[in-house]
Amino acid sequence: MNPQFRSATLVFLLCNWLLSTPLPAQIIFQGDGSDEPGFVSPIKAAPPPPPPANMSSGESFIPYPGPPVQPQSRSEKKNPPSPPVMFVKLKSQYGMVDWASRPNDLSNLLKDMKGKVNVNFASEYRSLGEISTDPDKNPIIYRSGHFHFSWTPAERKRLRDYLLKGGTIIFNTGMGSKPFFDSAKEELTAIFPEAKLQRLTSDHPLFHSYYDIGQVTYRKGVRAAGYTSDEPLFYGVTINCRTVAIISRWCLAIGWDALNDDTLMGYSADDAMKLGVNIMSYATSQRAWAKSVAQAMTFTDADPLKAGKVFVAQVIYDGEWKTRHAGLSVLLQQFNRRTDIPVKFAQQELQLSDKSIFDMPILYITGHEAFRFSDAEAQNLREYLNKGGCLLAEACCGRRAFNAAFMGEMKRIFPDRSFSPLPVESPLFTLPNQIKTLGVTPALSAQLGGKTTIPPSLLSLEVNGQLAVIYSPYGLAGGWEMAQNPYAFGYDDAGALSLGENILMHTMTH
Repeated sequence: MNPQFRSATLVFLLCNWLLSTPLPAQIIFQGDGSDEPGFVSPIKAAPPPPPPANMSSGESFIPYPGPPVQPQSRSEKKNPPSPPVMFVKLKSQYGMVDWASRPNDLSNLLKDMKGKVNVNFASEYRSLGEISTDPDKNPIIYRSGHFHFSWTPAERKRLRDYLLKGGTIIFNTGMGSKPFFDSAKEELTAIFPEAKLQRLTSDHPLFHSYYDIGQVTYRKGVRAAGYTSDEPLFYGVTINCRTVAIISRWCLAIGWDALNDDTLMGYSADDAMKLGVNIMSYATSQRAWAKSVAQAMTFTDADPLKAGKVFVAQVIYDGEWKTRHAGLSVLLQQFNRRTDIPVKFAQQELQLSDKSIFDMPILYITGHEAFRFSDAEAQNLREYLNKGGCLLAEACCGRRAFNAAFMGEMKRIFPDRSFSPLPVESPLFTLPNQIKTLGVTPALSAQLGGKTTIPPSLLSLEVNGQLAVIYSPYGLAGGWEMAQNPYAFGYDDAGALSLGENILMHTMTH
Protein backbone atom coordinates (compact mmCIF):
# COMPACT_ATOMS: atom_id res chain seq x y z
CA MET A 1 0.00 0.00 0.00
CA ASN A 2 1.22 3.52 -0.80
CA PRO A 3 2.71 5.00 2.46
CA GLN A 4 0.93 8.35 1.98
CA PHE A 5 -2.39 6.57 1.39
CA ARG A 6 -1.82 4.37 4.45
CA SER A 7 -1.09 7.46 6.62
CA ALA A 8 -4.19 9.29 5.39
CA THR A 9 -6.31 6.19 6.00
CA LEU A 10 -5.05 5.87 9.58
CA VAL A 11 -5.82 9.55 10.31
CA PHE A 12 -9.30 9.12 8.82
CA LEU A 13 -10.00 6.02 10.91
CA LEU A 14 -8.68 7.70 14.07
CA CYS A 15 -10.91 10.75 13.60
CA ASN A 16 -13.93 8.55 12.97
CA TRP A 17 -13.19 6.51 16.08
CA LEU A 18 -12.76 9.65 18.18
CA LEU A 19 -16.00 11.14 16.90
CA SER A 20 -17.96 7.98 17.63
CA THR A 21 -16.42 7.05 20.99
CA PRO A 22 -16.45 8.89 24.35
CA LEU A 23 -12.85 9.90 24.88
CA PRO A 24 -11.09 8.53 27.99
CA ALA A 25 -9.33 10.70 30.58
CA GLN A 26 -5.86 10.00 29.22
CA ILE A 27 -3.47 11.41 26.66
CA ILE A 28 -4.96 11.32 23.16
CA PHE A 29 -2.25 13.39 21.45
CA GLN A 30 1.06 14.13 23.16
CA GLY A 31 0.79 17.40 25.11
CA ASP A 32 -2.84 18.02 24.11
CA GLY A 33 -4.13 18.54 27.66
CA SER A 34 -6.57 15.63 27.51
CA ASP A 35 -5.17 14.31 30.80
CA GLU A 36 -5.60 17.67 32.59
CA PRO A 37 -8.41 18.86 34.88
CA GLY A 38 -11.10 20.71 32.97
CA PHE A 39 -10.58 18.87 29.68
CA VAL A 40 -13.82 18.07 27.88
CA SER A 41 -13.75 15.58 25.04
CA PRO A 42 -15.58 16.09 21.75
CA ILE A 43 -19.07 14.61 21.90
CA LYS A 44 -19.55 11.36 20.06
CA ALA A 45 -21.46 11.51 16.79
CA ALA A 46 -25.23 11.02 16.78
CA PRO A 47 -26.29 7.39 16.15
CA PRO A 48 -27.96 6.54 12.84
CA PRO A 49 -31.78 6.79 12.85
CA PRO A 50 -33.68 3.58 13.77
CA PRO A 51 -35.37 1.53 11.04
CA PRO A 52 -39.07 2.23 10.31
CA ALA A 53 -41.47 0.87 12.95
CA ASN A 54 -42.96 -1.74 10.59
CA MET A 55 -39.54 -3.25 9.88
CA SER A 56 -37.25 -5.33 12.02
CA SER A 57 -33.64 -4.29 12.24
CA GLY A 58 -32.63 -7.29 10.18
CA GLU A 59 -34.90 -6.52 7.23
CA SER A 60 -33.61 -4.74 4.19
CA PHE A 61 -35.42 -2.09 2.25
CA ILE A 62 -35.00 -1.44 -1.45
CA PRO A 63 -36.53 1.88 -2.46
CA TYR A 64 -38.25 2.32 -5.81
CA PRO A 65 -35.70 4.06 -8.01
CA GLY A 66 -38.22 6.57 -9.41
CA PRO A 67 -38.42 7.96 -12.94
CA PRO A 68 -35.31 8.29 -15.08
CA VAL A 69 -33.32 11.50 -14.70
CA GLN A 70 -34.07 14.10 -17.37
CA PRO A 71 -31.05 15.91 -18.80
CA GLN A 72 -31.04 19.62 -17.90
CA SER A 73 -31.93 21.95 -20.73
CA ARG A 74 -29.40 24.66 -21.52
CA SER A 75 -32.14 27.23 -21.23
CA GLU A 76 -32.87 26.30 -17.62
CA LYS A 77 -31.98 28.85 -14.94
CA LYS A 78 -28.45 28.54 -13.56
CA ASN A 79 -27.59 28.52 -9.88
CA PRO A 80 -27.11 31.98 -8.34
CA PRO A 81 -23.56 33.07 -7.45
CA SER A 82 -22.19 31.98 -4.08
CA PRO A 83 -22.60 34.46 -1.22
CA PRO A 84 -19.46 36.24 0.04
CA VAL A 85 -17.37 34.53 2.70
CA MET A 86 -17.76 36.02 6.20
CA PHE A 87 -16.31 33.32 8.49
CA VAL A 88 -13.28 31.11 7.97
CA LYS A 89 -13.04 28.15 10.32
CA LEU A 90 -9.42 27.52 11.25
CA LYS A 91 -8.10 23.97 11.06
CA SER A 92 -5.81 22.52 13.73
CA GLN A 93 -3.06 19.92 13.85
CA TYR A 94 -5.36 17.42 15.60
CA GLY A 95 -7.78 17.12 12.70
CA MET A 96 -11.55 17.41 12.52
CA VAL A 97 -12.06 15.75 15.90
CA ASP A 98 -10.80 19.03 17.37
CA TRP A 99 -11.64 21.97 15.10
CA ALA A 100 -14.84 20.53 13.59
CA SER A 101 -16.37 18.56 16.46
CA ARG A 102 -19.57 20.54 15.75
CA PRO A 103 -19.28 20.46 11.95
CA ASN A 104 -22.41 22.52 11.24
CA ASP A 105 -21.88 25.32 13.76
CA LEU A 106 -21.07 28.14 11.33
CA SER A 107 -23.42 26.97 8.58
CA ASN A 108 -26.31 26.87 11.05
CA LEU A 109 -25.42 30.29 12.45
CA LEU A 110 -25.32 31.80 8.97
CA LYS A 111 -28.59 30.10 8.05
CA ASP A 112 -30.21 31.56 11.17
CA MET A 113 -28.83 35.01 10.37
CA LYS A 114 -30.18 34.82 6.84
CA GLY A 115 -33.67 34.16 8.17
CA LYS A 116 -33.68 36.63 11.06
CA VAL A 117 -31.34 39.44 10.00
CA ASN A 118 -31.70 39.15 6.21
CA VAL A 119 -27.98 38.80 5.44
CA ASN A 120 -26.48 36.07 3.30
CA PHE A 121 -22.89 34.97 3.88
CA ALA A 122 -20.86 31.79 3.51
CA SER A 123 -18.08 30.13 5.49
CA GLU A 124 -14.95 28.18 4.54
CA TYR A 125 -12.27 26.27 6.41
CA ARG A 126 -8.53 26.79 6.00
CA SER A 127 -5.24 26.37 7.80
CA LEU A 128 -3.56 29.43 9.28
CA GLY A 129 -1.02 29.36 6.45
CA GLU A 130 -3.86 29.65 3.92
CA ILE A 131 -5.36 32.72 5.60
CA SER A 132 -4.88 35.99 3.72
CA THR A 133 -3.62 38.93 5.78
CA ASP A 134 -6.18 41.04 3.89
CA PRO A 135 -9.31 41.06 6.11
CA ASP A 136 -11.56 41.74 3.11
CA LYS A 137 -10.79 38.20 1.90
CA ASN A 138 -11.47 36.50 5.25
CA PRO A 139 -13.22 38.99 7.55
CA ILE A 140 -13.67 36.80 10.64
CA ILE A 141 -11.49 33.84 11.62
CA TYR A 142 -13.18 31.28 13.85
CA ARG A 143 -11.14 28.79 15.87
CA SER A 144 -12.96 26.16 17.90
CA GLY A 145 -11.31 23.33 19.76
CA HIS A 146 -10.80 21.16 22.83
CA PHE A 147 -7.05 20.58 23.05
CA HIS A 148 -3.95 22.59 23.87
CA PHE A 149 -2.42 24.24 20.81
CA SER A 150 0.41 26.62 19.94
CA TRP A 151 1.53 28.58 16.91
CA THR A 152 5.00 29.31 15.60
CA PRO A 153 6.47 32.84 15.76
CA ALA A 154 5.88 33.19 12.01
CA GLU A 155 2.23 32.16 12.38
CA ARG A 156 1.76 34.62 15.25
CA LYS A 157 3.24 37.42 13.17
CA ARG A 158 0.95 36.57 10.27
CA LEU A 159 -2.10 36.61 12.53
CA ARG A 160 -1.01 39.87 14.17
CA ASP A 161 -0.66 41.54 10.75
CA TYR A 162 -4.12 40.34 9.78
CA LEU A 163 -5.72 41.58 13.01
CA LEU A 164 -4.05 45.01 12.90
CA LYS A 165 -5.33 45.51 9.35
CA GLY A 166 -8.93 45.11 10.50
CA GLY A 167 -9.49 41.37 10.87
CA THR A 168 -11.11 39.63 13.84
CA ILE A 169 -10.52 36.22 15.40
CA ILE A 170 -13.04 34.39 17.59
CA PHE A 171 -11.99 31.52 19.87
CA ASN A 172 -14.79 29.16 20.87
CA THR A 173 -13.95 26.92 23.82
CA GLY A 174 -15.31 23.56 22.66
CA MET A 175 -17.73 22.25 25.32
CA GLY A 176 -15.91 24.55 27.77
CA SER A 177 -12.67 22.52 27.56
CA LYS A 178 -10.11 24.34 29.73
CA PRO A 179 -6.88 23.28 27.92
CA PHE A 180 -8.10 25.03 24.75
CA PHE A 181 -9.16 28.11 26.72
CA ASP A 182 -5.75 28.30 28.42
CA SER A 183 -3.91 27.98 25.09
CA ALA A 184 -6.03 30.70 23.47
CA LYS A 185 -5.11 33.08 26.30
CA GLU A 186 -1.42 32.20 26.04
CA GLU A 187 -1.35 32.69 22.28
CA LEU A 188 -3.02 36.11 22.43
CA THR A 189 -0.56 37.20 25.12
CA ALA A 190 2.31 36.14 22.84
CA ILE A 191 0.79 37.86 19.79
CA PHE A 192 0.02 41.13 21.62
CA PRO A 193 2.46 41.42 24.55
CA GLU A 194 1.71 45.15 24.76
CA ALA A 195 -2.07 44.69 25.22
CA LYS A 196 -3.59 43.05 28.27
CA LEU A 197 -6.18 40.33 27.68
CA GLN A 198 -9.24 41.47 29.63
CA ARG A 199 -12.73 40.32 30.39
CA LEU A 200 -15.26 42.21 28.26
CA THR A 201 -17.68 43.96 30.61
CA SER A 202 -21.41 44.28 30.02
CA ASP A 203 -21.19 47.72 28.39
CA HIS A 204 -18.79 46.50 25.69
CA PRO A 205 -20.34 47.28 22.28
CA LEU A 206 -20.05 43.61 21.29
CA PHE A 207 -23.02 42.92 23.56
CA HIS A 208 -25.10 45.74 22.02
CA SER A 209 -24.08 45.77 18.34
CA TYR A 210 -27.36 44.17 17.18
CA TYR A 211 -29.17 42.66 20.17
CA ASP A 212 -28.90 44.20 23.63
CA ILE A 213 -27.52 41.28 25.61
CA GLY A 214 -27.15 41.90 29.33
CA GLN A 215 -27.90 38.43 30.64
CA VAL A 216 -27.88 35.00 29.04
CA THR A 217 -29.16 31.53 29.83
CA TYR A 218 -26.44 29.00 30.57
CA ARG A 219 -26.66 25.23 30.61
CA LYS A 220 -26.35 23.43 33.92
CA GLY A 221 -22.81 22.37 33.06
CA VAL A 222 -21.64 25.97 33.41
CA ARG A 223 -23.13 26.19 36.89
CA ALA A 224 -21.54 22.86 37.82
CA ALA A 225 -18.19 24.38 36.80
CA GLY A 226 -18.69 27.10 39.42
CA TYR A 227 -19.70 30.08 37.27
CA THR A 228 -22.66 31.85 38.89
CA SER A 229 -23.11 35.07 36.88
CA ASP A 230 -25.74 35.49 34.15
CA GLU A 231 -23.50 37.77 32.06
CA PRO A 232 -21.71 36.45 28.95
CA LEU A 233 -18.12 35.48 29.75
CA PHE A 234 -15.91 36.78 26.95
CA TYR A 235 -12.28 37.93 27.03
CA GLY A 236 -10.63 40.14 24.45
CA VAL A 237 -7.60 42.06 23.23
CA THR A 238 -8.40 45.65 22.28
CA ILE A 239 -6.15 47.76 20.05
CA ASN A 240 -7.06 51.39 19.23
CA CYS A 241 -10.58 51.01 20.66
CA ARG A 242 -11.27 47.89 18.54
CA THR A 243 -11.44 44.44 20.09
CA VAL A 244 -9.50 42.38 17.57
CA ALA A 245 -9.53 39.00 19.33
CA ILE A 246 -12.33 37.46 21.39
CA ILE A 247 -12.42 34.30 23.51
CA SER A 248 -15.72 32.79 24.62
CA ARG A 249 -15.03 30.87 27.83
CA TRP A 250 -18.21 28.81 27.38
CA CYS A 251 -19.19 27.01 24.21
CA LEU A 252 -21.13 28.79 21.48
CA ALA A 253 -20.94 25.95 18.95
CA ILE A 254 -23.30 23.63 20.83
CA GLY A 255 -25.94 26.33 20.46
CA TRP A 256 -25.27 26.86 16.77
CA ASP A 257 -24.99 23.16 15.90
CA ALA A 258 -27.53 22.30 18.55
CA LEU A 259 -26.79 19.66 21.15
CA ASN A 260 -29.68 19.20 23.57
CA ASP A 261 -27.53 18.21 26.52
CA ASP A 262 -27.90 20.48 29.54
CA THR A 263 -24.83 19.02 31.26
CA LEU A 264 -22.51 20.66 28.73
CA MET A 265 -20.68 23.92 29.43
CA GLY A 266 -22.24 26.34 26.98
CA TYR A 267 -24.95 28.84 26.16
CA SER A 268 -28.56 28.07 25.37
CA ALA A 269 -29.22 27.77 21.63
CA ASP A 270 -31.18 31.04 21.49
CA ASP A 271 -28.53 33.10 23.30
CA ALA A 272 -25.70 31.49 21.34
CA MET A 273 -27.39 32.58 18.10
CA LYS A 274 -27.84 36.14 19.38
CA LEU A 275 -24.21 36.33 20.46
CA GLY A 276 -23.15 35.06 17.03
CA VAL A 277 -25.16 37.79 15.29
CA ASN A 278 -23.60 40.41 17.56
CA ILE A 279 -20.09 39.12 16.86
CA MET A 280 -20.63 39.44 13.12
CA SER A 281 -22.24 42.88 13.43
CA TYR A 282 -19.44 44.20 15.64
CA ALA A 283 -16.61 42.77 13.54
CA THR A 284 -17.96 44.00 10.20
CA SER A 285 -18.58 47.57 11.38
CA GLN A 286 -15.14 47.72 12.98
CA ARG A 287 -13.33 46.35 9.93
CA ALA A 288 -14.26 49.33 7.74
CA TRP A 289 -13.43 51.78 10.52
CA ALA A 290 -10.03 50.18 11.20
CA LYS A 291 -8.77 51.29 7.78
CA SER A 292 -9.03 54.95 8.76
CA VAL A 293 -7.33 54.34 12.11
CA ALA A 294 -4.40 52.64 10.37
CA GLN A 295 -3.66 55.97 8.67
CA ALA A 296 -3.66 58.04 11.88
CA MET A 297 -1.10 60.84 12.05
CA THR A 298 2.08 60.69 14.12
CA PHE A 299 4.50 63.48 14.99
CA THR A 300 8.17 63.65 15.94
CA ASP A 301 10.17 66.25 17.86
CA ALA A 302 12.77 68.25 15.95
CA ASP A 303 14.23 69.30 19.32
CA PRO A 304 14.28 66.51 21.93
CA LEU A 305 14.58 68.90 24.91
CA LYS A 306 11.59 69.39 27.21
CA ALA A 307 12.50 72.83 28.56
CA GLY A 308 9.85 75.46 27.84
CA LYS A 309 7.49 72.94 26.27
CA VAL A 310 4.12 71.46 27.20
CA PHE A 311 4.45 67.71 27.75
CA VAL A 312 2.14 65.05 29.08
CA ALA A 313 2.92 61.64 30.59
CA GLN A 314 0.47 58.78 30.12
CA VAL A 315 -0.27 56.57 33.12
CA ILE A 316 0.46 52.86 32.82
CA TYR A 317 -1.70 50.64 35.03
CA ASP A 318 -2.68 47.00 35.26
CA GLY A 319 -5.35 47.05 32.57
CA GLU A 320 -6.09 48.45 29.13
CA TRP A 321 -4.21 51.70 29.73
CA LYS A 322 -3.43 52.63 26.11
CA THR A 323 -6.61 52.84 24.06
CA ARG A 324 -5.25 55.12 21.31
CA HIS A 325 -1.71 55.47 19.99
CA ALA A 326 -1.78 58.87 18.26
CA GLY A 327 -4.57 60.87 19.90
CA LEU A 328 -2.49 62.70 22.50
CA SER A 329 0.17 63.68 19.94
CA VAL A 330 -2.50 65.06 17.61
CA LEU A 331 -4.00 67.10 20.46
CA LEU A 332 -0.58 68.57 21.29
CA GLN A 333 0.00 69.43 17.62
CA GLN A 334 -3.38 71.18 17.38
CA PHE A 335 -2.69 73.02 20.64
CA ASN A 336 0.64 74.22 19.24
CA ARG A 337 -1.05 75.48 16.06
CA ARG A 338 -3.78 77.23 18.03
CA THR A 339 -1.55 78.93 20.62
CA ASP A 340 2.05 78.91 19.26
CA ILE A 341 3.09 77.40 22.60
CA PRO A 342 5.89 74.84 22.11
CA VAL A 343 4.96 71.23 22.83
CA LYS A 344 6.77 67.91 23.13
CA PHE A 345 5.15 65.23 20.99
CA ALA A 346 7.07 62.23 22.31
CA GLN A 347 4.98 60.72 25.08
CA GLN A 348 6.39 59.43 28.30
CA GLU A 349 4.57 56.43 29.67
CA LEU A 350 4.99 55.95 33.40
CA GLN A 351 3.65 53.76 36.15
CA LEU A 352 2.32 55.68 39.12
CA SER A 353 4.83 53.86 41.34
CA ASP A 354 7.62 55.58 39.35
CA LYS A 355 9.02 58.63 41.17
CA SER A 356 9.48 60.30 37.77
CA ILE A 357 5.81 61.31 37.84
CA PHE A 358 6.79 64.16 40.15
CA ASP A 359 8.70 65.73 37.24
CA MET A 360 5.56 65.72 35.09
CA PRO A 361 3.19 68.71 35.11
CA ILE A 362 0.31 66.71 33.61
CA LEU A 363 -0.59 63.03 33.84
CA TYR A 364 -3.13 61.51 31.45
CA ILE A 365 -5.14 58.35 32.14
CA THR A 366 -7.72 56.60 29.97
CA GLY A 367 -9.25 53.18 29.44
CA HIS A 368 -12.31 51.12 28.61
CA GLU A 369 -12.56 48.49 31.31
CA ALA A 370 -12.44 48.22 35.10
CA PHE A 371 -9.08 48.50 36.90
CA ARG A 372 -7.58 49.03 40.34
CA PHE A 373 -4.42 50.81 41.50
CA SER A 374 -2.00 49.08 43.83
CA ASP A 375 -1.57 50.64 47.26
CA ALA A 376 1.81 52.08 46.20
CA GLU A 377 0.29 53.60 43.05
CA ALA A 378 -2.60 55.13 44.98
CA GLN A 379 -0.25 56.62 47.57
CA ASN A 380 2.05 58.11 44.92
CA LEU A 381 -0.87 59.64 43.01
CA ARG A 382 -2.24 61.20 46.20
CA GLU A 383 1.17 62.74 46.91
CA TYR A 384 1.56 63.93 43.31
CA LEU A 385 -1.81 65.72 43.37
CA ASN A 386 -1.19 67.19 46.82
CA LYS A 387 2.05 68.70 45.52
CA GLY A 388 0.28 70.53 42.68
CA GLY A 389 0.27 68.00 39.85
CA CYS A 390 -2.70 67.69 37.47
CA LEU A 391 -4.43 64.51 36.30
CA LEU A 392 -6.40 64.60 33.04
CA ALA A 393 -8.70 61.58 32.77
CA GLU A 394 -11.25 60.36 30.25
CA ALA A 395 -13.48 57.33 29.89
CA CYS A 396 -12.45 56.34 26.38
CA CYS A 397 -15.52 55.83 24.19
CA GLY A 398 -17.61 56.84 27.22
CA ARG A 399 -17.38 53.35 28.69
CA ARG A 400 -19.21 52.79 31.97
CA ALA A 401 -16.80 50.16 33.31
CA PHE A 402 -13.85 52.58 33.30
CA ASN A 403 -16.03 55.36 34.67
CA ALA A 404 -17.10 53.31 37.69
CA ALA A 405 -13.55 52.10 38.35
CA PHE A 406 -11.97 55.55 38.04
CA MET A 407 -14.52 57.23 40.29
CA GLY A 408 -14.05 54.45 42.84
CA GLU A 409 -10.26 54.74 42.80
CA MET A 410 -10.34 58.51 43.29
CA LYS A 411 -12.71 58.05 46.23
CA ARG A 412 -10.23 55.56 47.68
CA ILE A 413 -7.40 58.07 47.29
CA PHE A 414 -9.39 61.08 48.55
CA PRO A 415 -12.20 59.65 50.71
CA ASP A 416 -13.18 63.09 52.02
CA ARG A 417 -13.53 64.71 48.59
CA SER A 418 -16.06 64.35 45.78
CA PHE A 419 -16.19 65.28 42.11
CA SER A 420 -18.15 68.38 41.11
CA PRO A 421 -19.40 69.33 37.62
CA LEU A 422 -17.51 72.27 36.13
CA PRO A 423 -20.03 75.07 35.49
CA VAL A 424 -20.21 76.43 31.94
CA GLU A 425 -18.99 79.79 33.34
CA SER A 426 -15.68 78.21 34.39
CA PRO A 427 -12.58 79.96 32.99
CA LEU A 428 -11.57 76.58 31.56
CA PHE A 429 -14.24 76.97 28.87
CA THR A 430 -12.97 80.38 27.67
CA LEU A 431 -9.35 79.95 26.53
CA PRO A 432 -8.21 79.44 23.85
CA ASN A 433 -11.72 78.48 22.68
CA GLN A 434 -15.04 79.95 23.80
CA ILE A 435 -17.06 76.81 24.50
CA LYS A 436 -20.81 76.89 25.09
CA THR A 437 -21.83 73.65 23.39
CA LEU A 438 -19.99 70.76 21.75
CA GLY A 439 -20.92 68.30 19.02
CA VAL A 440 -21.24 64.62 19.91
CA THR A 441 -20.71 61.31 18.14
CA PRO A 442 -23.63 59.56 16.40
CA ALA A 443 -23.74 56.86 19.10
CA LEU A 444 -23.97 59.43 21.90
CA SER A 445 -26.52 61.44 19.92
CA ALA A 446 -28.73 58.35 19.67
CA GLN A 447 -28.34 57.71 23.40
CA LEU A 448 -29.36 61.32 24.13
CA GLY A 449 -32.53 61.09 22.07
CA GLY A 450 -31.19 62.71 18.90
CA LYS A 451 -29.34 65.70 20.37
CA THR A 452 -26.37 66.63 18.21
CA THR A 453 -24.83 69.19 20.61
CA ILE A 454 -24.62 69.38 24.40
CA PRO A 455 -23.01 71.72 26.97
CA PRO A 456 -19.49 70.57 27.88
CA SER A 457 -19.52 67.97 30.64
CA LEU A 458 -16.40 67.83 32.80
CA LEU A 459 -16.03 66.73 36.40
CA SER A 460 -13.37 68.19 38.66
CA LEU A 461 -11.81 67.34 41.97
CA GLU A 462 -10.10 70.12 43.91
CA VAL A 463 -7.00 69.66 46.03
CA ASN A 464 -5.62 72.62 47.99
CA GLY A 465 -7.95 74.97 46.15
CA GLN A 466 -6.80 73.91 42.66
CA LEU A 467 -8.37 71.71 39.97
CA ALA A 468 -6.17 68.68 40.56
CA VAL A 469 -8.26 66.19 38.56
CA ILE A 470 -10.18 67.02 35.38
CA TYR A 471 -12.31 64.14 34.17
CA SER A 472 -14.45 63.63 31.07
CA PRO A 473 -17.02 60.81 31.33
CA TYR A 474 -17.39 61.09 27.53
CA GLY A 475 -14.67 60.00 25.10
CA LEU A 476 -12.03 62.49 23.92
CA ALA A 477 -9.13 60.51 22.38
CA GLY A 478 -11.09 59.29 19.35
CA GLY A 479 -11.86 62.91 18.47
CA TRP A 480 -8.26 63.98 19.06
CA GLU A 481 -7.16 61.29 16.65
CA MET A 482 -9.93 62.33 14.24
CA ALA A 483 -10.96 58.70 13.80
CA GLN A 484 -14.08 58.06 15.86
CA ASN A 485 -15.09 54.53 16.68
CA PRO A 486 -18.67 53.88 15.46
CA TYR A 487 -19.64 52.72 18.98
CA ALA A 488 -18.03 55.65 20.84
CA PHE A 489 -20.03 57.77 23.25
CA GLY A 490 -17.98 60.94 23.05
CA TYR A 491 -17.49 64.40 21.61
CA ASP A 492 -17.06 64.80 17.87
CA ASP A 493 -13.62 65.63 16.43
CA ALA A 494 -13.91 69.42 16.63
CA GLY A 495 -15.48 69.31 20.09
CA ALA A 496 -12.90 66.92 21.54
CA LEU A 497 -10.00 68.98 20.19
CA SER A 498 -11.45 72.28 21.45
CA LEU A 499 -12.04 70.84 24.90
CA GLY A 500 -8.60 69.22 25.01
CA GLU A 501 -6.90 72.48 24.02
CA ASN A 502 -8.73 74.36 26.78
CA ILE A 503 -7.78 71.75 29.39
CA LEU A 504 -4.10 72.07 28.43
CA MET A 505 -4.28 75.86 28.57
CA HIS A 506 -5.96 75.78 31.97
CA THR A 507 -3.35 73.46 33.49
CA MET A 508 -0.56 75.74 32.22
CA THR A 509 -2.05 78.97 33.57
CA HIS A 510 -3.33 77.70 36.92
